[in-house]
Amino acid sequence: MGAYLNALGVICTFGAGKLAVAEALFAGNDAGLRSESGWLPDHAVPLGRVRTALPPIPLALASTRDNRNNRLLLAAAQEIEIDIQTAITRFGSERIGVVLGTSTTGIEEATHGIGHYQRESAWPADYRYAHQELGAPAEFLAEWLDLAGPCYGISTACTSSARALMSARRLLQLGICDAVLCGGVDTLARLPIHGFHALEAMDDARCEPFSQNRRGINIGEAAVLFLMTREPGPVQLLGSGASADAHHMSSPEPSGLGAKHAMQAALAQAGLDATQIDYLNLHGTATEHNDRMESRAVAEVFPDGVRCSSTKSLTGHTLAAAGALEAAFCWLSLTDDRAARRLPPQVWDGAADPELPPLSFTRVGDHLPASGARRLMSNSFAFGGNNACLILGDPI
Repeated sequence: MGAYLNALGVICTFGAGKLAVAEALFAGNDAGLRSESGWLPDHAVPLGRVRTALPPIPLALASTRDNRNNRLLLAAAQEIEIDIQTAITRFGSERIGVVLGTSTTGIEEATHGIGHYQRESAWPADYRYAHQELGAPAEFLAEWLDLAGPCYGISTACTSSARALMSARRLLQLGICDAVLCGGVDTLARLPIHGFHALEAMDDARCEPFSQNRRGINIGEAAVLFLMTREPGPVQLLGSGASADAHHMSSPEPSGLGAKHAMQAALAQAGLDATQIDYLNLHGTATEHNDRMESRAVAEVFPDGVRCSSTKSLTGHTLAAAGALEAAFCWLSLTDDRAARRLPPQVWDGAADPELPPLSFTRVGDHLPASGARRLMSNSFAFGGNNACLILGDPI
């Protein structure tokens, strides 16, 4: 049974909507990563903030659901609202599920509320514990659309939204749903920014994935929403794989064993050989350990090489939204209205780390083959050794 990604709504530091995102992505435009102060004491860091205006939360939900995370999600949902309403009319509200990945949800608003409590010994009037619940974005979307199907959040750190797509596919396979809204959303928040800073995992300049000069991540924010159904659409989720190596709470298994298993599982589910993958979107965080293990895993799975890039030097690491955002980049390549079907480029300093296996990085202007079935892979790895891999391609 096929699972098709029929519609895509997306917003990130590139801008709002598929057109703006595609043009900045394929041009390798890193202008959205800008240094900001105020997040860390006496310290400025580049952040991939969404700077476009966000829609207000509908009045009926404003008292309980108004936070930046939900407004970002609403912006992505409104881009495909006609597709969603068509699916509701066709299948009924009880046959449409919502599965979203998040890690920050409304924690920034909750942090302000907790600070107020520490100062005043009382909660502010607008404090809502529900803002920080990990299922809150999915619940908000279901409430806004009046959906009655399965609705839940997934929070497995930076694989969350990739896992949401995998979970959505399973709901379709089991016949529980006829359509699923799936993806992820995370917004900038002090808690993760301070956390990564404490781990000494953040770069004070634009991050440099796989470079010998890499010093850590930049953090960004994004919302991505797919409409997935069994009905043929422009892009098919051909396969997925997951593993959990549980090597360390925050460091990946050094040899890349868990990453390799996830990629191999995705290939097996899709019935593909590694030589049939046209492009790989790397997790590529620009941290010392992640890039080392991922390059080792890729070299083993793709001994003949594969064109690849990390897009986090353009968007920042959008945490739980990263898996869906980078799957969206693959979706945009496959549906690019130019005959060339452009690929996301690797934007970095070009200083390859001699201690890492060499990778075949894409450049601005590179594109998919002009004919034949095209297949793209996207990796996502997370704290706790949680690994996920998706394969998207032309419908079969």
